[in-house]
Amino acid sequence: MKIWAKRLALFCVGLMLLGGSSAWAGATIKLGVVTKPGSAQNVCAEKFKELLEARSDYQVKIYHSASLGTETQILQQIQMNTVQMGVITAGPFDVFIPEVRVINYPFLFADAREVDQVLDGPAGQKLLKALEKARFKGLAFSENGFRHLTNNVRPVHTVDDVKGIKIRVMESVLHKELWRLLGANPTPMGWPIYTELQQGTIDAQENPLWVIWTYKLYEVQKYLSLTGHVYSAHIDVANLDWFNGLPAADQELIQRCMQEAALYQRQWNRDNEADFLSKLKAAGMQVNEHPDLATFRARVSDIRNLDIYAGSEVQAMLEAFLDAVRQIRGQ
Repeated sequence: MKIWAKRLALFCVGLMLLGGSSAWAGATIKLGVVTKPGSAQNVCAEKFKELLEARSDYQVKIYHSASLGTETQILQQIQMNTVQMGVITAGPFDVFIPEVRVINYPFLFADAREVDQVLDGPAGQKLLKALEKARFKGLAFSENGFRHLTNNVRPVHTVDDVKGIKIRVMESVLHKELWRLLGANPTPMGWPIYTELQQGTIDAQENPLWVIWTYKLYEVQKYLSLTGHVYSAHIDVANLDWFNGLPAADQELIQRCMQEAALYQRQWNRDNEADFLSKLKAAGMQVNEHPDLATFRARVSDIRNLDIYAGSEVQAMLEAFLDAVRQIRGQ
């Protein structure tokens, strides 16, 4: 009897282990993005859905067009595991993990080559690991792109032309401080913002070219300056506890699918950038392709000394990123 009892107990444990390993098999993963179909976040999310569903029994439900609220609200829902995953602009993360501010350090990257080498290298992986402190699992970096300034007040060539302009910024401490330094009047605001621009609640905004085109901001913004002041990443994340509770093979598959989707989306963004600019010009925007960026850089040269970069962990992460860029440039 004792032998059979032991065998029965082992059998039950085996069933429990098998049940645990397949508990999420065929389940639906909720994934949140704030943008509408055709947008950069959605390109990544939809490619991830395509890849994962083709390779597993998982189903991916994409909640788009701000149906779950702002990006900050989506992140809060991911923390609570009411939503499992998200493709989120890096800016709003800084409320949860201050180290994320290093990605948006002004004029950090010169081009996409530097971006890829840093974010896919040790510095970027270190930052993804830091997200775990806020219960996020960092899976990959897709991209928003280099951000540019649009406004309805005047053409912007030097930093002095920005003075006093009411500009919408992301719900990010860094972005608010950046535009305050540049002399503008920053207003943190969720997305979308077409109505606020149309009604004159705000004069300006800053975003990559795909955003300006896809959201038809050329209809309510007259001037575009290719400032490229910040590289804007998307951080593709999952709820950490949910992710860690999956079987190891599922974790590996989900991460691999998201990494492939991110690479696909980055290339999509870059392949279409020249076309977006051409369309914006054709739509009537007055474009300054070569603003005096030296004046912008000079105005924000002391940003590292602000409180937003205080703290040993933030400083260490920033130094890791700056050092990675220096190594690429052979400095």
